[in-house]
Amino acid sequence: METTIVKDVLSKIRKRPEFGVFVAFLVIFIGFSFAAERFLTFDSIAGIITVAAELGIVTAGITFLMIAGEFDLSVGSVLGVSGMIFAITATAGLPHIVGLLLSLAAAAAIGLLNGVLVVRTRVPSFIITLGSQMLWRGVILAVTGGFPVRYWGDSTLLFALNGRFAGQLRMSAFWFLGVVMVLTFILTRTRYGNWVFATGGGPEAARTLGIRIHRVKVVNFVVSAVLAGLAGCIQFARFHSVDPTRGQGLELEAIAAAVIGGTLMTGGYGSMIGALLGALLVGMVRSGLVMAGAPSYWYQAFIGIVLIVASVVNIRLRRWALR
Repeated sequence: METTIVKDVLSKIRKRPEFGVFVAFLVIFIGFSFAAERFLTFDSIAGIITVAAELGIVTAGITFLMIAGEFDLSVGSVLGVSGMIFAITATAGLPHIVGLLLSLAAAAAIGLLNGVLVVRTRVPSFIITLGSQMLWRGVILAVTGGFPVRYWGDSTLLFALNGRFAGQLRMSAFWFLGVVMVLTFILTRTRYGNWVFATGGGPEAARTLGIRIHRVKVVNFVVSAVLAGLAGCIQFARFHSVDPTRGQGLELEAIAAAVIGGTLMTGGYGSMIGALLGALLVGMVRSGLVMAGAPSYWYQAFIGIVLIVASVVNIRLRRWALR
């Protein structure tokens, strides 16, 4: 009887998208605990959470979109555009809440444009959002002239976005956790969540069931862009400045974190808990390698290895779970 119960529990666990990344997270965490002397200090953990939170908010949006079967390579540029708008409005003397709302509205407009172009033209989202990435990065460079925009003031809103409240621990951790909780609820407890999985898993079958898959995809593009915009505003609240390269390359890190977290690139499978663990793992690797004394350029190589291994393991686990 007990053996049967254990088998049932293991069967349920292995079917979870985040199972693989959870194991990888534990292994790498234990490894850095021995390899890096200051890895287990409070400030070190807080620094990892800060990095992971900003990346994780973008990763959550990317995961939400990838489950629906699409990609967004423009999120790094959207993050930069939103941060730039927030910085320019702040230096112009506008209330910070106005700057925040304008930044998020601009991000939503970019996401809407991306989504409409993808569903109307039927050009792969990889191409559409790659073009969008280049377009908006060019806009940032043109507006700033290649120079950073700095703001020397402060406010309650900036503190609420990313203020330090306990050592190196920042408010961005709560934003990240809140985003993950909301999207988890939507995916697992609402009809729309079922539509998202159905759209990515079998668009033709979803269409025959009456699901408006184009609308689902457009909405998810908007959600992904808005979360990238929110991350941009949160980063501005931390640095009080925005440079023209802000967010460059972030889209690949976010997609890597989503895939490491168990999201399939073919769509229809993934979870927000996996996205959370994937972002934490990436943040842990970035900080852990530096603390262990490894050159910073090994970070990308290490993430590349983890991404390849995670992709293979996730596919194997998926097949194993379906037996």
